[in-house]
Amino acid sequence: MTLLVCYFIAYGLTMYKFKLQGFLFFLVIATMCVPFEILMLPLYNEVTSLGIINTRAGVILPRTMWCVDDFSSLKQYMQSLPKELLDAGRIDGCTEYGISVKIMMPITKPAFASMAILCAMGSWNNMLWPMLVFRDTSKFTLQIGLNTLLTPYGNNYNLLIAGSMFGILPILIIYLIFQRYLIDGMTSGAVKG
Repeated sequence: MTLLVCYFIAYGLTMYKFKLQGFLFFLVIATMCVPFEILMLPLYNEVTSLGIINTRAGVILPRTMWCVDDFSSLKQYMQSLPKELLDAGRIDGCTEYGISVKIMMPITKPAFASMAILCAMGSWNNMLWPMLVFRDTSKFTLQIGLNTLLTPYGNNYNLLIAGSMFGILPILIIYLIFQRYLIDGMTSGAVKG
């Protein structure tokens, strides 16, 4: 969800010229400058009023809003794409939505891959927001569970190291899935032809 939202924001701000383009870009950058600690209390009040406290939805839904931090890499990648692709799509009779989804989206796979890895890492390693939302210890994430193993009365290093290995696996799997697209993006301009 975050990838799609960031893609359409970056696509609109990069590929089209309109009157308030600079101001809208400034607003997106300004939201990136607001730290999560400032948004924490209003988000908590919103999650509580929606009744999704102590649920997975209460942890996942707000995360889609503040993952716009990775938007800049996608926008920079899209600025390097030729604008002539838009004209070619229009000449072929493609709609504006079709141009963005059928022509431009497949070209931005390397940027999507890097953004997916960064968003997944940020979501997986996030500890503060799940700690605020979850009330039951049975729903704690792995990172919160690992933190409970560190106590002033003694540390359980065997479980801590084993849990840390399990904490690395999902990010490693996501990296291995998207590695091909990252390498394609790095080598796309390397061969002249």
